[in-house]
Amino acid sequence: MSEGLPECPDGVCITCSDMAVEVRVLRLLDDEMAVVEGGAGEETVSVALVAAGVGDTILVHAREAIAVVGPGS
Repeated sequence: MSEGLPECPDGVCITCSDMAVEVRVLRLLDDEMAVVEGGAGEETVSVALVAAGVGDTILVHAREAIAVVGPGS
């Protein structure tokens, strides 16, 4: 597990599959991290590679945001 990332509840997270998933940014944290929600609960992911803001829809793979796919409201 990468330092600074929390353990996944029950050993499963919304972004550990082979597919990227769309999630919504709920809040930005320090160290280029964000709390997101994608229907399966909240999770912390890295937003170091994208310019994401609160409310944006981002594409996440392996806990790393790889694209902003929709603006926040």
